[in-house]
Amino acid sequence: MLPRFESNIGAVSTAQWGALTGTEFPFSEHDYLSALEESACVGEESGWLPCHLTLWKNKQLQGALCLYEKTNGYGEYIFDWGWANAYEQHGLNYYPKLVSAIPFTPATGRKLLVHPEADASSVRKKLLEEALLCMRSRNCSSLHFLFITAEEQPVFESMGFLIRHSFQFHWKNKNYRNFAEFLTLLKRKRRKEILRERRQIQKQMIKVSVLEGDAILPEHIHNMYQFYLSTIDRKWGQSYLSEDFFYRIHETMRKRLVLILAYADGDCVAGTINFQKGDCLYGRYWGCKRNYRSLHFELCYYQPIEYAIGKGIRLFEAGAQGEHKIQRGFLPELTYSAHWLEHPGFRNSVAEFLEEEKAAIHKAIEEFSPHSPYREAVSFLIDEERS
Repeated sequence: MLPRFESNIGAVSTAQWGALTGTEFPFSEHDYLSALEESACVGEESGWLPCHLTLWKNKQLQGALCLYEKTNGYGEYIFDWGWANAYEQHGLNYYPKLVSAIPFTPATGRKLLVHPEADASSVRKKLLEEALLCMRSRNCSSLHFLFITAEEQPVFESMGFLIRHSFQFHWKNKNYRNFAEFLTLLKRKRRKEILRERRQIQKQMIKVSVLEGDAILPEHIHNMYQFYLSTIDRKWGQSYLSEDFFYRIHETMRKRLVLILAYADGDCVAGTINFQKGDCLYGRYWGCKRNYRSLHFELCYYQPIEYAIGKGIRLFEAGAQGEHKIQRGFLPELTYSAHWLEHPGFRNSVAEFLEEEKAAIHKAIEEFSPHSPYREAVSFLIDEERS
């Protein structure tokens, strides 16, 4: 298999790349990566320099991974600022580093993309070997794979990568017939809170519209981008994405988009953009013009959950952070990343740190257990009845 490194995803055809991306993760699709590049959301100015790795055999793409040379730590959501500071304090350069991730997207999906007819084991091994060679040839300090799947973890471990744990709050569908049945499995207090919050939407005379596919118009995208900016401004964050990016995904990925918009007195006042592929739904961005009681919960959690139940979607990832998600039906779920630090001294130090961090994370997840919103006995009973 012959390796190639592409500074532009457009060097690979959409069909060839699409044969590798699977059925559940929309963010590794050619159209998504292309939209990031063509709208200049990634590139030299952002500190995300594309150098995608591809493996070829007789002009057939066998494997690939999204790869970026990074000159900063922004937009990754797996934080290594402490590692960078430690390098600097010892007179070493942490940047550039090499990262395999979807820019600005804290969602779990396969990083080692393999053609379904290829030998998966040999392709994955070759991808990692070539990525390490690339790291060294570019004089990068390290190589990082962010938000890998649990199934990929043994591959990285066998190659000597350090595994890091983190966690997010995910909602999983227990074959609910409707939102009302989902509520019956919650503890009484949580169920009452959700019903009260949903009633507040009605009392404020807010109408909610769920849009898919061709029902999503350019003006909806314009509104959604303004909402995205409003959230960035309120959180003193950095605007990673441009309006051009939003229009490009509308043009090329419309079948993946689910917009949930709120209207008050005929005016679009808030919205959230979600991506759906296979039986997975991913909440990405939210924003509003002004504050309304419980509107964030309605658009970001309850409406997507209702949508997921109606479509038979098994998993809803609503983004990073947010302990408040627990009382609304989300539970903590481990996420994984894999890291290779070339400097042996720092590798050993980071390995020790990661073991301590894993213990702390597992303890934190255990502490969430008493706060589960679910009446587990009822939940298990329904599952048994349907099996």
